[in-house]
Amino acid sequence: MTKLWQVNAAEATPEHPAVRAAAEMLRRGEPVAFPTETVYGLGADAGDTAAVERVFAAKGRPADNPLIVHIADPSQLDGLTAPPDDTARALMAAFWPGPLTVVLPVVPGAVSPRVTAGLATVGVRMPDHPVALALIAAAGCPLAAPSANRSGRPSPTRAAHVLDDLAGRIGGVVDGGSTGVGVESTVVECRPGGRIHILRPGGVSAEALRLAVPGAEVTSARESAAGADPQAAAAGLAARAVPVAAEADAEAEGTPKAPGMKYTHYAPKGHLTVVTAEPGDPSGRTAWINRELVRRKAEGERTGVLAAEERAAAYAADTVIAYGPEGDPAAYARGLYDALRAFDEAGTTFILAEAVDEAGLGAAVMNRLRKAAGGRVVRAVP
Repeated sequence: MTKLWQVNAAEATPEHPAVRAAAEMLRRGEPVAFPTETVYGLGADAGDTAAVERVFAAKGRPADNPLIVHIADPSQLDGLTAPPDDTARALMAAFWPGPLTVVLPVVPGAVSPRVTAGLATVGVRMPDHPVALALIAAAGCPLAAPSANRSGRPSPTRAAHVLDDLAGRIGGVVDGGSTGVGVESTVVECRPGGRIHILRPGGVSAEALRLAVPGAEVTSARESAAGADPQAAAAGLAARAVPVAAEADAEAEGTPKAPGMKYTHYAPKGHLTVVTAEPGDPSGRTAWINRELVRRKAEGERTGVLAAEERAAAYAADTVIAYGPEGDPAAYARGLYDALRAFDEAGTTFILAEAVDEAGLGAAVMNRLRKAAGGRVVRAVP
């Protein structure tokens, strides 16, 4: 049985009875799910290989996909990683606690080799959630914690999502309510010359990184399409479409330095395709999507559309979910995983999702959509 504890975030302290009980379970080597400001994580003592292996087993996670280590205080970096350079320290000062993971050289033997997937580096972050911070402090050790879902499924933003995927497979779940950001942390590596390299976009935008370290060059890893064939995806559509391919990054071809770089992730059970619009022609995309919906319904598919609220009523799908106002990627991020799971609950087999502009948090939204779609991204052609 998986234990469930309710903890009000406003009352979370290391001494809270539920937090203490969850921390004791962690010390016994059993995985425990807990809320962060991004998504729910599945935690284990980062130094306990047997406990970390239980996380991999519960999730069905590939062994070459490293885990992020969560700390409650920057002092916990001592003995865990090499001293951060000036750029890394500036980022930590600006964004910790918060949705930023910094990849640093790991001290040999400081964490289980399963955490780093054999790499000489480890990603570390300090979450901005009182329940997470209280639990890490009460456990007395850094926690290795991927998202608390079955591998490849949409990440959980509520305790109910965790139980849907992992009930009976993990020791417990600390229910601290819904998360806020809705997508995982941004993962960065600080490189020579003060360069900030984004390995995975997330809750901190590239623009915010530039503001935090003036003059720093910010670069991004190109995305892998996880083996998808966009040409084939476009060929399967009745309406005309142009495939939009992601360029694979050589870094993602071997062992990735950060989660989410290599595999298809966050996927609903239905077939998802992301649809971009011709520049300045969102109405053309709407008409294109509706034509495709007509054909899919005639073939017996249960259809779904994920769209801006201004256009939601225009779609003739079985299930239409509005992510929020047009031009609000933060709203899209908060509701994305909820929406993908809602399509599953509705039995949706064919889903079309509107793409968003990749400025700001839109980069993280599009990264998750591409991964959830297995690289199937097309541009509607009127």
